Amino acid sequence: MRQLTPRAFVETWGEPTYVHQQFTHFFGMKDGRLIPQARMALGESPQGWEIGLEAGEALFMAYVSRGRYLVFLDETLVYQEEMSADKLHAIGKSWKHEAQFRTSLESSSIGQ
Repeated sequence: MRQLTPRAFVETWGEPTYVHQQFTHFFGMKDGRLIPQARMALGESPQGWEIGLEAGEALFMAYVSRGRYLVFLDETLVYQEEMSADKLHAIGKSWKHEAQFRTSLESSSIGQ
């Protein structure tokens, strides 16, 4: 899983329905998986998590037609989850809403 890049998915599946990029914290699991904090309820941590934390500029891709939510860190797939179309559309809508309130500084740093 950790050798798959965003480009590989775009070349295979086409453009995702929704794309989002933001600085994200990840819970590092014993088995090497990284779980984005955004997938947890506020103040909660994943079951089995003990001490590992990572953070960085993450790329989120949602493929509604495939029911897949993908998260990349440093151009590498670190998290994937199967989701319903309704849930993926809700996430995509929230990303679009957040994008409306980004400052010009935040927007310019994402494009780099």
